[in-house]
Order: sequence, then C-alpha cells, then structure tokens
Amino acid sequence: MVELKTPDEVESMSVTGSFIAGLLDDLTEHADVGVNLLDLEHRARDLIRDRGAESCYWDYAPSFGRGPFHNVICLSVNDAVLHGLPHDYVLRDGDLLSLDIAVSIDGWVADSARSIIVGHARPADRRLVDAIEAALAAGIDAARPDARLGDISAAIGSVAHAYGYRVNTQFGGHGLGRTMHEDPHVANVGRPGRGMRLRPGLTLALEPWFTLGTDRIIYDDDGWTIRSADGSRGAHSEHTIAVTDGAARVLTR
Repeated sequence: MVELKTPDEVESMSVTGSFIAGLLDDLTEHADVGVNLLDLEHRARDLIRDRGAESCYWDYAPSFGRGPFHNVICLSVNDAVLHGLPHDYVLRDGDLLSLDIAVSIDGWVADSARSIIVGHARPADRRLVDAIEAALAAGIDAARPDARLGDISAAIGSVAHAYGYRVNTQFGGHGLGRTMHEDPHVANVGRPGRGMRLRPGLTLALEPWFTLGTDRIIYDDDGWTIRSADGSRGAHSEHTIAVTDGAARVLTR
C-alpha cells in the first residue's frame, strides 16, 4: 500500500535527509588512498550515535541477503555494485567506491547513496559516475504531480541507454517513510505513461546504478555483496525525494 505523507511528515523526513547528506559529505572527505573500509564503517556508526539516529541497516534481514546485516553502511568497491559488506580492505588509488546509507530520526527514514573515485580517476569510471548522476537528475525531474511512475523509470533508463549501459531490473528505487522499504518499487528502466499516478506527498528513493559491461549480477560468499557478473565496475547514486505540487523536493541534497 502506498502512503502519502503530510507536509509536516515530509519536513520530518527532510531532517533525516539533511543529516544523511552531511554524513556522506564527511565520509567522502575521509575516503582516501590508504583508508580501510572498516574505518569508514566505524566513523558512520559514531556519527549516527552522536546524532541520536538509528541505522536502518543494522539487523536488517531481507530476502535478498543472508541473515541480519550487522553494519550501518554499504561500501561497494569497483565491480561490487550494491550492498557491499564493509570488510578489511584498504582503498587504493583509482578505486571506485559507492557509499549507501539509510537512517531513521524520530521515526522518519531517508536513504541516499553516492559514488566517488579515490585518487586518480580512470576516464571510463568518471563517465560512469557522470551517467548515474545524470540519470538520477532525470528521474527527479520526471517526478512531477500527475506524471506516472513509468515516467521516472523511463527517464532514468533513457540516460543509461544514451551512455550505452545496460540496466539491471532486479534492484531499483522504492518508497520509504516510516520504514526503509515501502511501496512502490521504482525500476531503473520503463515506459512513459505507465504505472501509478504521482501525487504530492509521495516519497521515493530513486537509485540508478549501472555497470560498464553487463546487466547481470552475482553474489559474494558473504551473502550480501553484489558484483557485476563480468567483473566490470559499477556506480550507484540515490536521493530521497518528495513529490510536491511542482518540482520534486530532494530531501537528501
């Protein structure tokens, strides 16, 4: 069931979203050559604790993972594209790192992700990051009242295709509010004019993710980390938005 949020509830979600934006800014500054992923995980834990927020990931046990997730952030490196389990890995020059986090403050959730290049960037990686950011912007621009859910999906997918990337349909965006995952599912490819009509108060996490070479994925033995099936690098970008009477409001800017 899709639940529309009141203006006050959207404001509460924006408080969480602002915190997440600052947290990701902080981690981006600290993600440098020689930094261990576990250091970023523990820094995120400290920031969440100090704010009095709650991690939406800790103890999360969805059908697509193996057992409870005992971390507060997903850190996916290079060919790891989603749900990267923080582990003992030291970042190297040229690594492509995706950071994805969701927290709750006073019962309201926001969710955001970004991809960064550590040290010197490969041109192909820079182009991939540009593509996911452009796709996210296109999806946000399409989220207008009386548009259709398929308009968002089509906007994201059209950017992927313009860059020459294939789109995986197993994982995409989603509704959120009191919990991290609510209806509806938001695919990263679709047909315009299809699906539910968008109304003010609808809150969504839009999250395009593409890889350089394939739309197929495989899982690591940890049961969480998802990699591209051909070993090509991937990138991921996400914002929590609210549909309004006009342009969508980005709550995790």
